Amino acid sequence: MAENTRGMTLTEKILAAKAEVERVIPGDFVELEPDLGLGNDITAPMAIAEFHKAGGTRVKYPERVYLVPDHFTPNKDILSAEQVKILREFAVEQPGTHFFEQGEVGVEHALLPEIGAVHPGMLIIGADSHTCTYGALGAFATGVGSTDLAGFFLTGKAWFKIPASIKAVFKGKPDPWTTGKDLILYLIGKLSVSGATYKAIEFSGPAIDDLSVESRLTMANMAIEAGAKNGIFAADQKVKDFLKDTPAGSNPDFEILRADEDAHYERVVELDVGGLPPQIALPNLPENTCSVEEAEGIPIDQVVIGSCTNGRIEDLRESAKIMKGKKISKGVRCIILPATVKVYRQAMDEGLFTIFLDAGAIISPPTCGPCLGGHMGILAAGERCVSTTNRNFVGRMGHRESEIYLASPATAAATAVTGTITTPREVMDRNERSS
Repeated sequence: MAENTRGMTLTEKILAAKAEVERVIPGDFVELEPDLGLGNDITAPMAIAEFHKAGGTRVKYPERVYLVPDHFTPNKDILSAEQVKILREFAVEQPGTHFFEQGEVGVEHALLPEIGAVHPGMLIIGADSHTCTYGALGAFATGVGSTDLAGFFLTGKAWFKIPASIKAVFKGKPDPWTTGKDLILYLIGKLSVSGATYKAIEFSGPAIDDLSVESRLTMANMAIEAGAKNGIFAADQKVKDFLKDTPAGSNPDFEILRADEDAHYERVVELDVGGLPPQIALPNLPENTCSVEEAEGIPIDQVVIGSCTNGRIEDLRESAKIMKGKKISKGVRCIILPATVKVYRQAMDEGLFTIFLDAGAIISPPTCGPCLGGHMGILAAGERCVSTTNRNFVGRMGHRESEIYLASPATAAATAVTGTITTPREVMDRNERSS
């Protein structure tokens, strides 16, 4: 009886509202109609093929379908061009479908929040594991398989098993150079890559309240790296401000939901992050974390700053702050990937590109390219890369004998300047000493 009368977590509240029932409990199965279904140039072609194979002729809710070719674009070869062509033709075949290409495209999980396609309380599925990014805006968002996306095309529905929730409470004021990327790496180090398997991670605490929406997007993005079904934050005034100039903000018909005071969590993880220094994940798992100081001095061949995790304007500003007036270390390749066209233009207008180019970096159009070892920064055998991306599995960015270290944009930029893994503070202190 207690289980049936207790309060609900934020994830449970959203799913109960979508199911139009008074409550749901972990383990329940529900069939729901997602508000948005997302596919990219790798996953959507498979969904489209299954849609047609099942006899589909008309998508149930075309206005809820978003197709964003971003993994192998700009097209790197014939195969990737054919993949994007499938999306393009499907969008023409299904009027109302949202399709983004070239001058309006961006890395999908940066693009959708930016254009106001996401708002609190939404139910979102995407044929990409990092769909959980949108939990930063108070939405339930999770990755699904391409066949699940095809089912959504056909019926407008999807099946869900209600996940149990883990509450992650971040207390204290971390080091000034510590960002959302560092906090999520610290948490994954505590939980492990399987510690939250098929669980919802609900982020809370004073340190979370202080974070920008951009940093929260980074943290939600990497919830899947602990195995989570979704990561979620309660929406607040910062989220409203983030959305105010978008369609979601100008027509706010959404309800702000919060967990009940008596909500039941399978586990509460309290983390004292007071004074926590910047973190880094060593090869070959995101759980293999330590402070950047502990890894200082490891020589690096490449630095990648971008992706759906850390390619937003806040990330580029932090990187430029470190690189300004400096040169990238000889022998280090530094690749800057603005996540969307809007971020690209903003960085250019603010003079950040001048800082990067003067330092010796190269600037890429928006793409996921190097994150998954696709293009625009593939590693050779024996090479090491510090990357702001979300995964450092064996062979993730190229040769199986290469190594990937996951870090914040500030740490990545500091490393590019010195040629070895370095804390942002060390580079800034050197700058002060030399002046």
